[in-house]
Amino acid sequence: MQRRMLSREDEEAAGPEAEVRREDQEKINKFSRLHQRELNIEDQLKTKNKEKEELDDISTELELVDEDDKVPYRVGDAFFNVKATKALKMVEVESTKMEEDISALEDSLSTIRDDMTQLKVDLYARFGRSINLET
Repeated sequence: MQRRMLSREDEEAAGPEAEVRREDQEKINKFSRLHQRELNIEDQLKTKNKEKEELDDISTELELVDEDDKVPYRVGDAFFNVKATKALKMVEVESTKMEEDISALEDSLSTIRDDMTQLKVDLYARFGRSINLET
């Protein structure tokens, strides 16, 4: 799908008298849904990045603990005492999974933003300045 950017003249050429067709309304609605998903994913990314930082901090702390010492490790709502080396491995596994989740969310966000950009181009070409899709 080829994308093109609009010039100021293109925007101004589409007058405010443009009639909203069903197809246009569907694009506007899709843009709105994508924008809500974008906000949701951004919130998820913030949460995941914070959790990843916490896992990194825990990993650093566990490296300082004696290998044979037992440390509390949380699984669900319960804590279990496990050797520091095992806890470190478990944190590393969680950290790797978190990185995969973050990457998947970033990919989704990128796709959503690409779709939103294309919808903006299409809708601004049709309606010019008479529509506001700035988020």
